[in-house]
Amino acid sequence: MAGPVHYEIYARKTPNANWTLHLASEDRRHAIETAEELIRDKRAASVKVTKETLNPATMEFASVSVLRLGAPDPVRKSAKVEAPAGPACRAPADLYTVHARETLNAVLEDWLRRQGVTAFELLHSPVLAERLDASGVEVQHAIQKVAVPEAQGTGQDLHGLIRIYQKLSDQAVERVVKAGRKGEFADPAKESITQIAEKLQGNPDRAFRMGGSIASALQGLRGARARLGALLDMCDKAPESGPVRAMIMVPIEQVLCEMLAARWNMPDLFGPALDQGATLAAVVRMVAPAEVAMVISHDPRLSLLVPPVDGPAARLGQRLAAGDFPMVAAALAKMVLGELTSQRRLCPGDAEGEINILRALAMSLTATAGRLLTLEEVQNAFIERSRSLVTADFVAAFVKDCPTVLAEAERLARLSDNVTGGASKRAAARWLEACVSSLRFEAEMRAQGVPPTQKLAALRRLQRNIETAGLTGKDAEGAVDTLGRLALKIAEETRLIPQICKAPVALGQKVSILLKIATGEAAPLGPLGDLAKQEAMRLIRSTEGRDLMRTSPETFKDMMPMLKAAGVGG
Repeated sequence: MAGPVHYEIYARKTPNANWTLHLASEDRRHAIETAEELIRDKRAASVKVTKETLNPATMEFASVSVLRLGAPDPVRKSAKVEAPAGPACRAPADLYTVHARETLNAVLEDWLRRQGVTAFELLHSPVLAERLDASGVEVQHAIQKVAVPEAQGTGQDLHGLIRIYQKLSDQAVERVVKAGRKGEFADPAKESITQIAEKLQGNPDRAFRMGGSIASALQGLRGARARLGALLDMCDKAPESGPVRAMIMVPIEQVLCEMLAARWNMPDLFGPALDQGATLAAVVRMVAPAEVAMVISHDPRLSLLVPPVDGPAARLGQRLAAGDFPMVAAALAKMVLGELTSQRRLCPGDAEGEINILRALAMSLTATAGRLLTLEEVQNAFIERSRSLVTADFVAAFVKDCPTVLAEAERLARLSDNVTGGASKRAAARWLEACVSSLRFEAEMRAQGVPPTQKLAALRRLQRNIETAGLTGKDAEGAVDTLGRLALKIAEETRLIPQICKAPVALGQKVSILLKIATGEAAPLGPLGDLAKQEAMRLIRSTEGRDLMRTSPETFKDMMPMLKAAGVGG
């Protein structure tokens, strides 16, 4: 005899990941709907639902597959045991690759920030190399940050790796210092950058020596604005084309990529008063000035949200728009996407400001889609960011200063309009439905002191905002229906419809008011609108109404659009 039954939902986040239990439920329908929702919202690469039946005799579960969706099972290949490949970097030249410099920027982040330099400059400046080598502790900590995870991942001896990287560090410092003593790094202050590049043509070590000359030009300059200005001045002096131009522009672009990837440079570049959201907007404006200017011309209000870009940042933007430094543009676009998809608040302490700046960023990035980022990348970034906008913490911060429950509901409707993605839309709809169906909301709307027509107009405005927010599902429908039922209660308590019918005004005016209620112009759609339509039909078909149609047909002619909208025309 079969025992208790329940259903388990398993999910894989990626096609090659292992199955993990997502949910257990006794409701088969709920389990299947949850699995389908995981696939629809792209929160899992594949899902499966199993039926688990307990055997009372053995107390073991018998499992039967009920549903399988998404990517097929991966083909597992037998793992080959390979000998450790050795350290990632073996010679000083390996430290100059893009990946190695990214690692150096990460493990030496604090030291580089204090010095106000990049890893590229460190690898090409004798002064910086000696300064880092003299610190001792900084080098040891950086080596440990690299060696420990590498030893754990490859199975190599940790102490052996540390000794190898310590020796590599000493060799790299010695190489840079020795080159500086020999005068291999020319000074752009004494000789033009073009002459330096021309002399290095054909030199097998020209990339290293040119990088040293660029680093020499930046030595002693503090602040991102001054350093960026110096780099752009060298770009202005470079030839229009040819190998000499390439020899100058390539190392400058490498420095720019690292400089702009460092978050601490942004306040000096765009202004210390900007929060993270405004800084991102300034970055987008710098990278795509023409597109952002076009968006602002269509919506001038965005000029209050997107900071102006001036000085060296504006000069860099002009070069990016002209097609120079494609790696810099790609790195900045990657940085913007990274910030949007992170959990970091863009406007700490200002939830409404975060909604505003996200809307501005969405419009700006959409306008640049195809040049910097694809439209799909932009959409996915805002779908990911929307997940953080419907969490309990953010929603509480977003509505905390609302004076009334109606204002809170209107704020939630605005939030619903500004999130994207199926899961976020449904979560926003749940918050909104919970608000409008609460006793606080109903008590506030049914309270005395405010004319019923004003209450109905407010409810209709809120209902319209819900309809235009693109919400779907039972929660959104429930919120709309709740507003309609509440409107009927308010009308019944105040005897609004009978008072309109008995008012000492012309019949045409009564019918017009009733039709505005029936069509959702003056009150929420729902049962109140149906009641108003019935009363309008009764008045039109009355003796007075027929006489009015015969003597003054123009009265109803003006109402024909509302009559058709209410379904009583003809």
